[in-house]
Amino acid sequence: FLFSDSQIKQESYVEDINNLLNAGEVPNLFPYDERAAVMEQCRVNAKKAGIVIETPTELWQYFIQKCRENLHVILCFSPIGEAFRERLRQFPSLVNCCTIDWF
Repeated sequence: FLFSDSQIKQESYVEDINNLLNAGEVPNLFPYDERAAVMEQCRVNAKKAGIVIETPTELWQYFIQKCRENLHVILCFSPIGEAFRERLRQFPSLVNCCTIDWF
């Protein structure tokens, strides 16, 4: 997905993107009932792929791994101004977990 700095209405958006880039997930994104449904679907997909998963933690890690493999994020931030520098200091994954194309 494409996310630009003009879409930032709250700094928590950038925090979620930082977590997504760093860990591959946004903590507490899914309520328990939705998480259970996601895990059940992942169990079916893992079984089709021939992967043996024994614990709910392994199943959730399988889901995170698939998300990291398939999710592509494009961030468009203007380097002009203090807001960009402040975000880079607060959210280091914007630098550490990204390929930067300055143009």
